[in-house]
Amino acid sequence: IHTPYLPSTHHLIGEREFTMMNPNAILINTARGPIVDEKALVKALQEGKIAAAGLDVFENEPAVEPELLKMENVVLVPHIASASLQTRTLMATMASDNIVAYHNGQRPPNILNPEVLK
Repeated sequence: IHTPYLPSTHHLIGEREFTMMNPNAILINTARGPIVDEKALVKALQEGKIAAAGLDVFENEPAVEPELLKMENVVLVPHIASASLQTRTLMATMASDNIVAYHNGQRPPNILNPEVLK
């Protein structure tokens, strides 16, 4: 799962969705925790509706549904993929490039909402 967290995506994956999945499915959530109903995930894993899960975000961070901590078919990691010197330096450089471009009257190179420039 990699979708933004919005009111419309809260518990986007829950009990209903798990019943439609292949029993060999592996759920991977790298987006935002509340997109997955963790109680429904635990139930789906316990009942064999899906095979496994990999999560680097949690519904109620920093807390994790306690049952997930005990399951051998679940991999839990912290949401820190960008926590390297190289990545953080590139993030800062991109941000400053956008600020300098805007200050110089140019279109920022990484703008996601160009309509604000009108």
